[in-house]
Formats: sequence, C-alpha cells, structure tokens
Amino acid sequence: MRPAVDPRVSDAALALAVALMLAVVIAAHPAGAVALGAYAFAVAFGAILLLRRRLSRVVLVATVLGIFAYYTLDLPPVGMVLPAIGALFSGAEQRRTRWTIGSASVLVGVAIFFRLSENAAGQLTGYSLVTELALAAASIALGSAVRLARETRERSAEVARLTEAQERHAADARMHEERLRIARDLHDTIGHTLSVASLHAGVAAEATDAIQRADALGRVRTAASDALRELRRTVRFLRSDNAARTSATPGLTRIDEVVAAARESGLSATVDVSATGMPTSVDAAAFRIVQESLTNVLRHADATVVDVAVHVVGAELVIRVADDGRTAGPVREGSGIRGMRERAGLLGGTLDAAATPTGFVVEARIPVHDKEDA
Repeated sequence: MRPAVDPRVSDAALALAVALMLAVVIAAHPAGAVALGAYAFAVAFGAILLLRRRLSRVVLVATVLGIFAYYTLDLPPVGMVLPAIGALFSGAEQRRTRWTIGSASVLVGVAIFFRLSENAAGQLTGYSLVTELALAAASIALGSAVRLARETRERSAEVARLTEAQERHAADARMHEERLRIARDLHDTIGHTLSVASLHAGVAAEATDAIQRADALGRVRTAASDALRELRRTVRFLRSDNAARTSATPGLTRIDEVVAAARESGLSATVDVSATGMPTSVDAAAFRIVQESLTNVLRHADATVVDVAVHVVGAELVIRVADDGRTAGPVREGSGIRGMRERAGLLGGTLDAAATPTGFVVEARIPVHDKEDA
C-alpha cells in the first residue's frame, strides 16, 4: 500500500500549478510583459487554494469575485473559468457540489452575457465557449472522482477494520468456548475419579482386614493416577500451538469404564445402551452426562442402585440415569447439573434433574443430528 501524501504538500502543488498556468497564459498575451497586476492575481488565485480544505466555500466565492475584479481592472484576458479550475476542483472534492456548480454557472453565464453585449453571438457556439464549459465540467468531474476514490478507500479501510475486529471477536469466542469445554471436561473427569478415590479412601480407613484395606488403597491409587493423567493431557493441550484437540473424544463406547468404577464403589449398576453411530459431539455429550450423573450419585445420593439407559427415541438421544438415593428437602442445583444442562443446550437439547418418590432422576434429550454434523 502506498504511503499517503501529506495534504499540505498536495495543496501547495495545486496552488503552484494554478499560479504557473495563469502566469504562462498571461505571458503569452502581447500586454502580458508589463501587466504586473495580472501576475499578482495569478499568485493570489494559486495562494488562496492553500485554504481549500478548511474554507472551500470561501475559496469559491473569493475566486469568483477575484475574477470579476481582474477583468474590471482590464488586465490581459485569461478566460472566465481558467482561474477558477482549482477552486472548482476543490469544491467538488470537498463535497460542496451545489456551491461548485453555482460558481461555475455564474462564471459561464457572465462570459455569455459579455459576449452577447459585445455583439459576438457567433462565438457562443465556437471554440471559446466550448472551452469554458469543458474546463468547468472537467474540474468538477475530476474533483468528484477524487472525492469518490478517497471515500471508497476510507470505506474499504473501515470494512477491513470491522472485518478484523469481527475475526478477533470470533477467535475470542472460540477460545472462550474451548476453555469452557476444557473446564467441563476437567470437572467431569477429575470429579468422577476423585469421588471414586474418596469413597475407597473411606473404605480403607474403616477396613479391619489388611487385604481389604490394601485393595481399597490400590483403587485410590488408580483413581489418583487417572486424575493426574487427565490433568497432564489437558496441560499438554493448553501448551500446544495446534488448536486441534490432541486426544480422542470419549464417547458411549467408554461408558462401561465409569459404570465399572461405580460398581467398585459399592453401587449396583445396570446399563442399557442401544445407541450407535451417533455424531461425535452428541456421543461425547452423552458420555459426559452419564459420567457426571454417576459422580453426583457417588457424592451426594447415598444410593445403592443406579440404572443407566441410553436410547434413540425418534430423532432424539434420550439419556436417563436414575438412582434410589434419599433426597431430603429441595434439590440444590450445583455446577455439575449446570454443566450437564449446558452440554445438552449447546446441541439443541434439554436436561431435567429432579427428585422422585423413589430417588433421583437425570434425563437428557439431545437431537441426534446436530448442526455440526448435519
């Protein structure tokens, strides 16, 4: 992209060009050599253009009046429009279109009037009048073209700025969404493994048999290792320059792992899963909802039996986790239930969690074909 020219430099160049052009025309006239006043006017017509950006209307009016004064002093003729081409160009460039057209019309009208008063009607269709009209029209058209080109560049720059801002906003939104995903996954995975570890640690603390204690401590060690492994995997992901996910997304095929951990903690768990071929996002959400539901059962429900069912019903994947735990008083919705509801909501689904006469039920319904995989 070319660097922008300093406006003061371009204004000075235009002023100098107009003054020199008028000086050349004056010098070409037989009386031009001794018409010092004409050269002073030429300099003035150029110098006033230095104010064209701040006082474009004043420049137009002053130039028109200056032309009238020039001819009143009977100085060498330079045409009615030629001294004003810089002012006409500037007025059009500065969006003073009506003032510019009005000034040009006055100049051309005065020229026609004096030619008619001098009985020179034959010149009205001749070279002189066509030149005046062409100079006026060309000056206005050139000024308008320069203004339109400048506005187009400004609009393009604004569009580019807005596009860049939108892209930054979209990148920030993606990053925020990814952070939320990582937070939910950590909450679900670490929460589940640490809940299992806590239960077995309790068993080890209360065990009187050495073998039973050793078995419970071994399960605590396994759960802690799983939690550390998940943390390391997450840290590697966060340190990676690659935005792609660095590990396979868990799905319903791994549901037996979390159910087995629940059984090892003393729960009697039944599993009925008949959903296969699910979109990746739906499969992952279903796994995490089951995992978090079982974690909540282990932490809060004081249950002995839990039933897990995952089926496709119509166009929806229905996930139901029910336990026989006691639910005294109203259920307080914590971060676990909110996270599950967010997972279902992101895929256009719903999640309900409520106490029943026989325990507690979590039921989620997620459309099978989400927007990502459609």
